[in-house]
Amino acid sequence: MSGVKKYSISLPEGLAEAARRHVGAGGFSAYVAEALEHKVAMDKLGEIVADFEVDNDPLTEEEVEAARAVLRHDHRKATDRNAA
Repeated sequence: MSGVKKYSISLPEGLAEAARRHVGAGGFSAYVAEALEHKVAMDKLGEIVADFEVDNDPLTEEEVEAARAVLRHDHRKATDRNAA
């Protein structure tokens, strides 16, 4: 993150208080920033998948599970987990 700019946003009170209890008052902004970074990355990933599927067959459940394993840094094959 390059610069920091202060924003005023409205959040559901219960959600904001749960986050604040989880991270403490000093970590709230960093927690929200990390959540936003994750959301933006997942939105971009969804766009990539949609673009891929325009020119290709839809991803299979096995391909989706393998991608999830990579995103979780779980390098075991999805089929290894399904066999257990």
